[in-house]
Amino acid sequence: MGPDVVLQACPLPRRYVVTLAAGTFLQRQPAVFPPWFHQLSVVALGIGVACSIALLVDVVRHPQHMAVMNVVWPVTALFGGLPLLWAYWRYGRESSREAMEKARQAHRKTPAKDQPFPAIVGKGALHCGAGCMIGDVIAEWLAFLVPAVAVWLGWHTLFDEKIFAVWILDFVFAFGLGIVFQYFAIVPMRGLEPGEGVVQALKADALSLAAWLVGMYGAMAFLQFVLFARVFGTRAEVDTADFWLRCRWPWWPASSPPIRSTGG
Repeated sequence: MGPDVVLQACPLPRRYVVTLAAGTFLQRQPAVFPPWFHQLSVVALGIGVACSIALLVDVVRHPQHMAVMNVVWPVTALFGGLPLLWAYWRYGRESSREAMEKARQAHRKTPAKDQPFPAIVGKGALHCGAGCMIGDVIAEWLAFLVPAVAVWLGWHTLFDEKIFAVWILDFVFAFGLGIVFQYFAIVPMRGLEPGEGVVQALKADALSLAAWLVGMYGAMAFLQFVLFARVFGTRAEVDTADFWLRCRWPWWPASSPPIRSTGG
């Protein structure tokens, strides 16, 4: 059997083969999606990046009254895209330091106080969405670049599928960063001590973060194992635009989970 012999590894997904050459190792074959779907993924991600850059420029020029929102708006625009950009111009700008100062000098209520309740709740929810998104991105790339991390979390022992082990890492990062974002939203607003701020951030977001993450993983499982596997006959990998388009759909519920508003 020569070094160029390639054997199909039956127990593994189709994207893997075993190659015998100077020892046995696993080599990943790239997932192949239809050109139209890949192009859609690239365009969608490009729009998200463009919206994020636009918001980043604007919050630098017009900082938000609540400092954490200067990070939250550009981050959530990566998955929120054009609807999130509209929400910022319609409601986010009214919470800028400039708008607050003008209202104070005119001795009138700030515009943000007169916003509809869904807008207030939606802005409060974005703290959760931003933390979750950053956490998911870090965890997914960490597990992709260092597969041993997934092994430590149960891949090959507790789980046959790597994705389930990665979700544990996702949850830890996303939940932790979601609480951090809520902390920096709630502490300045209420003037809390650090310890009390952590408690209040957990009270405000712990249940909604956990519920949203579980729902997100359920949606991702459906897309990965049902929709992609049956419709396209493959699965999306972390280093593809198709994977991140798949992730954007479940991230959308972050715009409106039932959490207590922080008035961002």
